[in-house]
Amino acid sequence: MSGYALLALADDPTNTSIYEGCDYVNPHRVLMDGASPVEWRAPQVRRDPSTNKWFIRWMVLRDSREIVGSLSFHGPPDGRGMLEIGLGVHENFQRRGFGREALLGMWRWATQQSGVSVFRYTVSPDNVPSVELVRSFGFEVIGRQFDEIDGPEDIYEMSVKDFRTKWSG
Repeated sequence: MSGYALLALADDPTNTSIYEGCDYVNPHRVLMDGASPVEWRAPQVRRDPSTNKWFIRWMVLRDSREIVGSLSFHGPPDGRGMLEIGLGVHENFQRRGFGREALLGMWRWATQQSGVSVFRYTVSPDNVPSVELVRSFGFEVIGRQFDEIDGPEDIYEMSVKDFRTKWSG
C-alpha cells in the first residue's frame, strides 16, 4: 500500500478512491470497518514516510482480485534487528492458508532487507489458529507480555538465519 493510500485510509476508512485504477477490489471492506492497524501505522508514516515500506500489504485472491486480508510489520527493525508482524484475514477466508502464504512472503521479503535479524510474532495463547500457524513455521515461545488492547500474549521469535535455513525455498 502506498503511503498516500495508507494516510487516505487513516483519514477516511470509507474513502474508496484509493482503489481507483488498482487491479484489486475490496468488497469485504478489509481495514475499512472496526479496529485496524492503520490507526498505528499512519502516524508512523506521517513522522517518517520512509517507514511505509514496512507497513500494510493486502492479501488479494489471484482469480477474483478481492482483498481478503492484510498484514504489516509493526515498524522498521528495532535496535537488535527485531521485526514484529501482525496479520488479519477476513472471517470468510480464515483457515484456508492465506495467512500462511502471506506471512511466508513477507518474511522472505524481509530477509533481504538490511538490519533485520529476528522475526517476532505475538499472539493470545487462546487464539489457537494463530498459535498453530506460528508454530508451524518453527517459531518458539520466548516469553509473555501484556498488551493494553489484546491482553496477554505469547511472544514467538525466530532468527532470520534459522528462518532462511527452514524457509529459503
